[in-house]
Amino acid sequence: MSGPVAKPTIAEIEPYKAGKAKAAGFDKPIKISANENALGCSPAASQAYAALANALHVYPDPQANALREALARKHGLAPSQLIFGTGSDEIFSMACQAYLNPGDEMVQPQFAFAAWAIAARAAGANVVSAPERDYTVDADAMLAAITPRTRVMFVANPASPTGTFIPFAEIKRLHAALPENVLLVLDGAYAEFAENRADFDAGFDLARSASNIIVTRTFSKLYGLAALRLGWGYANPEIIQALNKIRLPFNASSGAQAAAIAALNDTNFSARSLAGVEAGRAQLSALLAEIGLAPLPAFANFVTVRVPETAPLTAAEIERALAERGILVRGLQNYAMPDCLRITIGTEAEMQSLETALRSILAR
Repeated sequence: MSGPVAKPTIAEIEPYKAGKAKAAGFDKPIKISANENALGCSPAASQAYAALANALHVYPDPQANALREALARKHGLAPSQLIFGTGSDEIFSMACQAYLNPGDEMVQPQFAFAAWAIAARAAGANVVSAPERDYTVDADAMLAAITPRTRVMFVANPASPTGTFIPFAEIKRLHAALPENVLLVLDGAYAEFAENRADFDAGFDLARSASNIIVTRTFSKLYGLAALRLGWGYANPEIIQALNKIRLPFNASSGAQAAAIAALNDTNFSARSLAGVEAGRAQLSALLAEIGLAPLPAFANFVTVRVPETAPLTAAEIERALAERGILVRGLQNYAMPDCLRITIGTEAEMQSLETALRSILAR
């Protein structure tokens, strides 16, 4: 006898692989493999979360109204056009459930965040990957990948796992050329780390009225609330209405909502986090180039580096050697980038330990 059979596209899913969190022989390794905030989170966010310890029996506000109003004030958004998810991953899943039928296609860049393909294939769709140019999204290649079956397109800016960036003019050009029945999901998980660029735009104005774009954000990166799994999206009312029909009730916990509001209000913590990333990625990029590696242009809270064939060790060997010293970085074999490593910006002490280890490893 055989049991139930999952949809064929489920068999094509590669389960998500998180950055390593353990190193043999080390109780507390230096974990710079998961793009977490090196400073933790705002003390005010921790306090707001802890304050709910005696109210765990109460369901959260299903509409997240207080958080909705706080976000709308901060970014100048229409509160009714916001949606919340258990991380932005859930919003990707909702978008694919709502707009992809079996046999449809989702288009993404060559080096794409793994959760997008999981969401698309879970909805029964096929995934089409467009070539990138120098590890950077190529708008023309993305447009060339569109077929009559395309219904959703994903782009992150800045991108992960590459950390590269494209000017907002390219995003606008890409969106303008999309068929009206194709939904563009603009993933802004790392957007805060590029906001000081003159050629950056969050895309909120475009999403406010356009019929086929949703901008997503997360509280996991700049705000350091990764454990609470809270993301949000902004789109025109028709898209938000469609997603809300399939959004699970109470998907944003009370603790997540309270901590997020406190994090939004703690602008000093956000500024310190951003300043630390900007200084750290410049220093790390310079170090990696100095020791003979090839860092990609970095615009997020990490640096992705290519290990040239001329290097004394491969990327996998460097990753392993660092782990033996209690330092965890992210190998990118599962992203079809076997010669690359992704390194999160850590504290000054963690970055100094990384430098010492890299110089020792590559001096063999």
